[in-house]
Amino acid sequence: MATTELTATISDAEWRVMRIVWTLKQTDSRTIIDLLEQQHDWKAPTIKTLIGRLVKKGALATQKQGRQFIYTPQISEQAAMDAALMNELNQMCAMHRGTALVHTIDQLELSRADVQELITHLQAKLATAPEEVDCDCLPDGCEGSCDQ
Repeated sequence: MATTELTATISDAEWRVMRIVWTLKQTDSRTIIDLLEQQHDWKAPTIKTLIGRLVKKGALATQKQGRQFIYTPQISEQAAMDAALMNELNQMCAMHRGTALVHTIDQLELSRADVQELITHLQAKLATAPEEVDCDCLPDGCEGSCDQ
């Protein structure tokens, strides 16, 4: 399964498991359970179910090491985040994605380096950006009804 299709099937709770595994690079179920029990009011059986689903989906690989299983990510964190964000953006009207991104950026805590990188990318994008992005909601565009 491609990263885009896989990330579309990962639930919010499964994302929390993946974030732990991505951060630790590889880990056992006990560590995942301990960390998620600290962060959320989840019980071990629930967390084990989430881990099992991620293995079944192909997001996590498992390797037996003694009496325990070691889990490693099968998709990169950046690729998964990119695919998930693009999936969400592709659900929106093309002519309003920029506004949605601006509102999102306003709400995010970003480092100075992140802001500078955004500025650099936006300045480069400006050189080839069209004057206006067409609506893609209807086959022939929205004929003005998409204006806000």
